[in-house]
Amino acid sequence: MPMAFTLTGSAAPSPAQAAAAPETSSDEMLIGRIAGGDQLAMRTLFCRHRVALYRWLLRLVGDEALAEDLLSEVFLDVWRQAASFEARSSVSTWLLAIARYKALSARRRRTEAELDDELASTLADPADDPELVLQKKYRADVLRQSLARLSPEHGEVIDLVYYHGKSVKEVAEITGINEATVKTRMFYARKKLAELVATAW
Repeated sequence: MPMAFTLTGSAAPSPAQAAAAPETSSDEMLIGRIAGGDQLAMRTLFCRHRVALYRWLLRLVGDEALAEDLLSEVFLDVWRQAASFEARSSVSTWLLAIARYKALSARRRRTEAELDDELASTLADPADDPELVLQKKYRADVLRQSLARLSPEHGEVIDLVYYHGKSVKEVAEITGINEATVKTRMFYARKKLAELVATAW
């Protein structure tokens, strides 16, 4: 395939190309075009989802270079498998599932891999005074540290629900576990997270 997919966006379309493929194209429409060999549609899908997928991969493998490599692998798989996409779930759910599979495979190959604790980021409001900015930063640090102390099973469920906006059904599809188990993990993850945050204050 004559294109490379990197976080830095080397596959980003030119302004003229972007005009030819408006951002209003749905993910499903893009997948259909990719299945027909449309490289511009591939670039558009990549630009739309690369950051969220990179952060998800980074959380799972804890290594920036590896996460970038896996991101490229995910989109190469999309290029090859677009024709087999059956739309039983959203495109973003499909992408997260591919990314998760690749990340877990990489973790099995790297026994020293750790869960990345860079989950939450807080943007400071320009109107905030310095004390409030520090409070926000402290809260974000506490949350990151607490999330990092959750088990991998609990951490990934929290990540998918709160940071990727996935439903219980979609989390079940991505992780390959049933919905009842997702709900159980959510319950215990929230309880544990609340305890960790409370003890940190």
